Amino acid sequence: MPNQPCFSQPSERLWQDLKWKPSDQQLQQLLALQKLLVEWNAHLNLTRLTEGEDYWIAQVFDSLWPLQEELQTALQSRRCIDIGTGCGFPGLAVAIALPGAELTLVDSVNKKTNAVAAIAGELGLDNRVTVRTERVERTGQDQACRGQYDLAMARAVAHAPVVAEYLIPLLKPAGEALLFRGQWNSEDQKGLAKALVPLQARLAKVERLELPANRGVRHQLRLKPNRPCPAKYPRAVGLPSKMPLG
Repeated sequence: MPNQPCFSQPSERLWQDLKWKPSDQQLQQLLALQKLLVEWNAHLNLTRLTEGEDYWIAQVFDSLWPLQEELQTALQSRRCIDIGTGCGFPGLAVAIALPGAELTLVDSVNKKTNAVAAIAGELGLDNRVTVRTERVERTGQDQACRGQYDLAMARAVAHAPVVAEYLIPLLKPAGEALLFRGQWNSEDQKGLAKALVPLQARLAKVERLELPANRGVRHQLRLKPNRPCPAKYPRAVGLPSKMPLG
């Protein structure tokens, strides 16, 4: 039996599968990010995905694989926002991979945002990374954020109709919302389609990928606005998840 590729550390095979290769500086930043997560986890439970394949596939690869187009224009100026950033993924990985981008990372848990802001500073990203501690419903109604982003992302946050209500109000007229999903089927798509009607948006793309090393199936969904999102969205804190659109 041929040797199975090892993804417990960065390798040429990992970058080949990702169809992107970091510069030496970017690789050092990704390694430093791993080290900082391990250190923070010693006294704060940020994430269990810090070692080996858990880090390089479930964190780094999974954060970057949907961004093939953006990775080809990595120096382009763009504003991105990551809602529900948790321990900083995908936001910090995107900030490393797209040196032309400005990132806003949002989470409602203060201990997480404090850690992510400190990690961004250690990585030398604090001039391009802003961290906000708040519920995303408030972010979407803040005029400093509403309608200001080229790319709005959410990974492992909530059901797709709920995430759509969080992200669509943040987009510029030509912006895109990126939803990271695991499994995805026709019934999921029907539910999302209903939710997009009041949000004045559409589903522009669905792409499926199997992660390396049998780490599971992933889907990316791209949403685009048809018209400016109605001012009442996102609704008050808690309502999108309690009463999903559609």
